[in-house]
Amino acid sequence: MSRIPTLTFLHEQLRRARQARGLSQEELGKLVNYSSSYVSAVETGQSPVKPDYLARVDSTLDTGGLFVGMLELIRFHAAPAWFRPWEENEREAAALRWYDPTVIPGLLQTEGYARAMLGVGGELTAEEVETRVVARLARQATLTGDPRPHFVAVLEEQTLRRQLGDRKVMHEQLQHLLAAGSAPNVQVRVVPAEAPWHVGLNGPFILARLDSGAELAHLDNQLRGQTVDSPNDVAALERRWETVTGEALPCRQSARLIEEVVQTWT
Repeated sequence: MSRIPTLTFLHEQLRRARQARGLSQEELGKLVNYSSSYVSAVETGQSPVKPDYLARVDSTLDTGGLFVGMLELIRFHAAPAWFRPWEENEREAAALRWYDPTVIPGLLQTEGYARAMLGVGGELTAEEVETRVVARLARQATLTGDPRPHFVAVLEEQTLRRQLGDRKVMHEQLQHLLAAGSAPNVQVRVVPAEAPWHVGLNGPFILARLDSGAELAHLDNQLRGQTVDSPNDVAALERRWETVTGEALPCRQSARLIEEVVQTWT
């Protein structure tokens, strides 16, 4: 067996731990406040594992944080080596500003949207896709943790209209954007289709301000991403951010536009 736990191994260990306590799926579900159908779906690998669920199982079964730790290992090794340092910055950020001209930012993606995106091109195996979906969803706890970072996402209207997955996936994703944008620490803004070409369209970038006051940025390309900490480079991206937000609609108008586009995916 590999020293690095896999999702299949995690599923099996969850089932064995429950059975060792003499609990049915329904009984465990009641104890952790999850449905028996979700308990079953997790144990059979039919549903991504939620960090909150594992934390409750650890507490209920008195496993000393075993399953939360196992998920962290899976999450760590699921990410490409070049991305791991940025994940740490993301967790420590007091503020995050994210612009992407082509896809929904990862911290706001639904399970279906993430799975469809990661599956495009067939470069990843089915197990690799599922592992990365779980890792991506686990990352989203950043937005609901304590303390919560101030998060601003700016995306293009074309991203809302470009199909990824089936129509249900798009409908659920846009509904999720509306729900996420209602959180007090999250802003979702949209650059309307009629906006002229602007420098942000050269590529996605993320700006982070850490609790220490350090300012960093992350850039992606076709092969990999890189963390940028040069003051001059970060300042240049700050100027691009100002351009991007200057073209974006305010939050309320953005929400109304998203609501209009949602209806096209029904």
